[in-house]
Amino acid sequence: MAARPAAGSRRAICQRLIAGAGVVSAARFVRMEQTLDEIFDDANGDLAIGDLESAAKKYRRCIEIAPDFFDGWHALGMALMKLGRFEEAIEAGKKAVDLRPNDQIAWTSLSLFYNRAGNIKEAEAAGAKAKILSWGGKIR
Repeated sequence: MAARPAAGSRRAICQRLIAGAGVVSAARFVRMEQTLDEIFDDANGDLAIGDLESAAKKYRRCIEIAPDFFDGWHALGMALMKLGRFEEAIEAGKKAVDLRPNDQIAWTSLSLFYNRAGNIKEAEAAGAKAKILSWGGKIR
């Protein structure tokens, strides 16, 4: 038996509306799969209201769908850092800088993740790369 959608989700609302109209199969009228952008937007909404676990779960879905999705890796790192899961945040941050080695914000975030984990040497190294990028330099 398929899991029921959360009561307040778009899918659940649409299914209730369709069922109320006497339509037999809601699946015919409701797209059952969310797009990457929809999942990412939902995760950002969860983050905004402080539902960090849900946000992290949705960001993980994003990177499962699109492993080279920089924004998903970066946002996942931020959510994990806010949850206090620093080692996981560092791994997500490393993936983000691998995908965009010349992104100043990615290096700044990675520096923050290292700092929160107490890895000061690594935090300073990542921060130095962010500083080089702020001066117009390149990392790779």
